[in-house]
Amino acid sequence: QVQLVESGGRSVQAGGSLRLSCVASDDSFVTYVMAWFRQAPGKKREFVATISLNGGTTRYADSVKGRFTISRDNAKNTVYLEMNSLKAEDTAVYYCAGNRRINPDTIVTDQSLYESWGQGTQVTVSP
Repeated sequence: QVQLVESGGRSVQAGGSLRLSCVASDDSFVTYVMAWFRQAPGKKREFVATISLNGGTTRYADSVKGRFTISRDNAKNTVYLEMNSLKAEDTAVYYCAGNRRINPDTIVTDQSLYESWGQGTQVTVSP
C-alpha cells in the first residue's frame, strides 16, 4: 500500500482560503483513485472530494461544491485540495485516502473501500 502524508492545515478566518497537499510514498500513486475526507469533533468521518487516476473525473460533497477543488499531479505523486470561502463548519481533521484501481475514470466516494490513509491535518476556521 502506498503511504500518504498530508500537510497544509492551519487556523484561518472564515472567508479565507487554504490548500492541502497529500504526498504519496512512491510512483504507484498513479494507480490510486484519491480522495479527501474530514472528521469534525464529535462527528463521523465524511466524504469531501474524490478524483480519478487521470484527474479527468471528480466528485464533491454538496457541502463543499463550488468552494473546494481537488486536483492531482501524478508527476509529483501529490493530490491537492484547494479550499476557498471557508466556513466555521469546515473545521475538521482532513484525511487523504487512496484506493487502487485499474479504470482511469473510476471515482470512489465510499470510505470503506479506501485501503491507504494519511494521518490527517487539522483545519480550523474561526468565525
